[in-house]
Amino acid sequence: MIMTSRSKLKLICSAFVCCLSAVLYAQNDTYFDRLQAVVNSTAIFYNVDGIEITSQSFSSKFNEKELKKVLRAYKIKRKDVKTIDPELPINHYVYDKSELIADNLTLHTIYYILDFKTKVKVISFSYAKDRNLKFERQFIADVMDNAIPSDVFVSSSVDSLDFAGRTLVLGGNCRWMNVRNVQCPYYGQMNWSLHKTIEDAKQNCDTHLLITKHKKGGKVISETSVPVVFEGKETTAKSVTYDFTGVKSLLVGMSGGKTLTIYYIAEEIRGRNISCVLSFWNNDQINDSGLPALLEEVMTLKN
Repeated sequence: MIMTSRSKLKLICSAFVCCLSAVLYAQNDTYFDRLQAVVNSTAIFYNVDGIEITSQSFSSKFNEKELKKVLRAYKIKRKDVKTIDPELPINHYVYDKSELIADNLTLHTIYYILDFKTKVKVISFSYAKDRNLKFERQFIADVMDNAIPSDVFVSSSVDSLDFAGRTLVLGGNCRWMNVRNVQCPYYGQMNWSLHKTIEDAKQNCDTHLLITKHKKGGKVISETSVPVVFEGKETTAKSVTYDFTGVKSLLVGMSGGKTLTIYYIAEEIRGRNISCVLSFWNNDQINDSGLPALLEEVMTLKN
């Protein structure tokens, strides 16, 4: 069939529209707008969709002898099963150290040992929902391509932070415990994650609550739903009191407290789907509001 100039133009336009649609879809479907990262002297820590990711490099070669030191750093033993993902275009091993916490609750901890020629890079994923192999592959590909945007990295100091699109000024008394996990001694602690859907945010809160209930070394002595105002929005939080009475642990010793009050909230805030866990010890500086200063920054209790 002989193609006219007009037909060729229509075909070119159609191809352009298809390509543009694919690009726009990829941009709209990206996780970068939900990703945050913190760099310290030895590793990079990421948080997205309730998934905690660590990336660390070692000046080792990808051979059995030199990998021993790398595996020891992650308590990976020779007897642990290693596999290979045929979809990854790089020499690597995968170790699945997932653990069944309770019925229908598995804490996935996946280690990718990657051959970056001049070094070995270990990327680990930790999360307590259905394993997302597609995301793991995409994230590794983005690291390999240096595609992680620079604006997802935040300062290691916590004078101020971006809380779902609002800047919180905290001063110099607080510290990162992990990405999007900030603690202010005697003023409370909160950790949060941004999610693609509100359903995923709610599931993340439910999962964290379930983990708390199955945590060893103490017990849940109360659980209730309470009305709160979270970032100006009326909603309901799950409130749990966790009792450490009689427990000897580093956590209890450092805090000096005996009970920990924890709030679990999932909401859409400023167009962002957020899951948030807020907590404080019984010996923290609790204000007339019933909350310590850090929690007051984002939440109030309704009478």
